[in-house]
Amino acid sequence: MMLVLGIESSCDETAAAVVADGESIRSSVVASQILTHEKYGGVVPELASREHLRSIEPVVDEACRQAEVTLDQVDAIAVTEGPGLIGSLLVGLVYGKALALALNKPLVGVNHLEGHIHAVLLENKMDRAAGKPLAEARLPAVTLVVSGGHTSLFHVTPSATSSPRFDYTQLGRTRDDAAGEAFDKVAKLLALGYPGGPVIDKLSHFGDSHAVDFGHIKMRGTPRDFSFSGLKTAVLYRVRGTDLAREAEKRRAWRKTVEHPSLDDLRGHCSQETIDLVASFQHAVVQDLVERTFAAAEDARVDNIFVSGGVACNSLLRQRFAERSRGFQVFFPSPALSTDNAAMIAAAGYYKLLAGERAGISLTAHASFPLGAKSQE
Repeated sequence: MMLVLGIESSCDETAAAVVADGESIRSSVVASQILTHEKYGGVVPELASREHLRSIEPVVDEACRQAEVTLDQVDAIAVTEGPGLIGSLLVGLVYGKALALALNKPLVGVNHLEGHIHAVLLENKMDRAAGKPLAEARLPAVTLVVSGGHTSLFHVTPSATSSPRFDYTQLGRTRDDAAGEAFDKVAKLLALGYPGGPVIDKLSHFGDSHAVDFGHIKMRGTPRDFSFSGLKTAVLYRVRGTDLAREAEKRRAWRKTVEHPSLDDLRGHCSQETIDLVASFQHAVVQDLVERTFAAAEDARVDNIFVSGGVACNSLLRQRFAERSRGFQVFFPSPALSTDNAAMIAAAGYYKLLAGERAGISLTAHASFPLGAKSQE
């Protein structure tokens, strides 16, 4: 049995986990920074780095405590090396390197996006081992990784060599805003709160998703790429200079007097027009994600689709994929493994370690790090 300690700090969650043999989570601890960034309506990089510095040691200690192991009993350390906020990444990376050096343990760097893909495989293995009657998440597959910082499509296949590694081919990516970023910006515009995805998802249950026709998002010459900035701008133009804008300002002032408003309270401070608007916005985003993913799977001639990342928690996205899944097996991780976590990093790192990969002490962080690129030291 190989116990891998995973460390994740690419954005605004400080996370550590202990995973056995890439398929059994012994512990998974996440320290969220939502309250830190909520007042700004988005992640402030400098504040994120400070929070990581404050949280990294207690989070790792708690992950070991829950797994009932000491750091000496961990066999290897896997740490996110990119992509992400450079200051945030460096906190986890430097801490992981220090542990590996002090404990004389193997170290491996993991691409954050690869971690999200492994979240699907990890949880599927755990569920099947627990006797749940689920189909096996198999490769090859087309994977949609969709979050606040990423919206990408990959064709994932087993390595052509005898190595236990996987091969990744990017089929599409966002040309501007990621889907989760668009949710956050629309929520900030309308003073609905942060993070924007969950609150828009909840409010949309009370709205008419066809009240505003945003049409289909069109991309010339790049049918598998995504673009959400135009949709976000369409919402802005629909709000600017109208009663919706004045309503948003009143709601912004109200929110300053209420620390954590309930959904009912927030809904009570939203007109039906506002709720219909966000429901229509969500519908347009989800429609685009679903259509491009199924088209990519058809083109790649695969029948397995993985969907992961924070936006994979969206209830409408899960519903639409289920409705369109005829002829395909669609796999989502649970919400806890969809958002940023270290169990997925440990699982991805396990397969890199099996393949003989090791990172030296000069391993560094990369704000931009294409999936499939080798660790750069």
